[in-house]
Amino acid sequence: LQYMSGFGNEHVSEDPRCPGALPEGQNNPQICPYGLYAEQLSGSAFTCPRPTNKRSWLYRILPSVCHKPFKPLKEGHLTHDWDEVEPDPNQLRWKPFEIPKAPQNKLDFVSGLHTLCGAGEPRGRNGIAVHIFVCNTSMLDRCLYNSDGDFLIVPQQGKLLITTEFGKMLVEPNEICVIQQGMRFSVEVFGETRGYILEVYGAHFELPDLGPIGANGLANPRDFLVPVAWYEDRQVPGGYTVISKYQGKLFAAQQDFSPFNVVAWHGNYTPYKYHLEKFMVINAVAFDHADPSIFTVLTAKSTRPGVALADFVIFPPRWGVANNTFRPPYYHRNCMSEFMGLIKGHYEAKEEGFQPGGASLHSMMTPHGPDADCFEKASKAKLEPERVAEGTMAFMFESSLSMAVTKWGLQTSNRLDKNYYRCWEPLKSHFNPKCK
Repeated sequence: LQYMSGFGNEHVSEDPRCPGALPEGQNNPQICPYGLYAEQLSGSAFTCPRPTNKRSWLYRILPSVCHKPFKPLKEGHLTHDWDEVEPDPNQLRWKPFEIPKAPQNKLDFVSGLHTLCGAGEPRGRNGIAVHIFVCNTSMLDRCLYNSDGDFLIVPQQGKLLITTEFGKMLVEPNEICVIQQGMRFSVEVFGETRGYILEVYGAHFELPDLGPIGANGLANPRDFLVPVAWYEDRQVPGGYTVISKYQGKLFAAQQDFSPFNVVAWHGNYTPYKYHLEKFMVINAVAFDHADPSIFTVLTAKSTRPGVALADFVIFPPRWGVANNTFRPPYYHRNCMSEFMGLIKGHYEAKEEGFQPGGASLHSMMTPHGPDADCFEKASKAKLEPERVAEGTMAFMFESSLSMAVTKWGLQTSNRLDKNYYRCWEPLKSHFNPKCK
């Protein structure tokens, strides 16, 4: 597979089978090359300032309007009903989410979506949702597009071959991809597959401001990859299903051709992927901790300056060199919601209970921090330069919204670790008023 690089760039791409498919000098000629249809996909209001204006022009064999009416489709465990169960302020941790066996229960990417927690409302265009996907079969003659917002997809087990209207992307564990609002895509898998999704309503992901860090660091724009144009001219008589996620519910429409019939496109509104090993880590080199915001890969800003609707943060391998410092994450109460997942390895603050494919949620102002074993070891450790999180990749979805957990998350999934709180019970007092 081939890609173009650059975050938010104005890209131009055409399938090499049809050279010159892009119109020259204009977007919407009376007759497009090769008899194609011109179609614009808008990711922002027409009148947005130029730095935030997002749109792409697609040149396709048939326009996307050619489908039968949408009809309701069963959502399964996909929801945005945050009142299913009573609020729970406790520290929550989930064991790895189970992937059904294919002969018993075939699930593709759409039928394998399970909403774990979230806040806000898609109709008001302000909110987020965290979903778990577990699947064991590919989407066959089915595609999905999200009318509500953007999907940030974090595969944890198994690779995803994602076909979009813009081209194909292969996304493996330790990579992420973003499918922005309205973009049609289909997911092919190669066995038992699992991962996490952060959905945002009302904002697009962007690179965080660097401030005093300067011009370089964190996720570099050139390391984001965009697919190149690829089309299929394939007829599927009455048998291709286009699924729309609209106002939190699913709807399906039938058409008799593949929606991946875009021969050429140009614009700055595209799907993209990023490899987490490309992240340039910034860290404290004298004493104490820098705030975890230095590990932000992407942010979706709220209307309040400096406050994120959602941040995507990672905790990659790095050197720990701080002097006279308790090096693991400190005990903390936060005005933000912190959802964490583990792609691989052992998270430094909880090496036993927090497992790849599982998750944790520490809600607003709920205290959290290292378990007792981690505290005792780190308090007595000899402070030498050391590699932290080697072979590990943990991440966090952090939000300024207070997230509610779904009934599936608390009950139906049967993966909630009800003994999580016990990891702090062995903490003991070291207080001695006679010893400073």
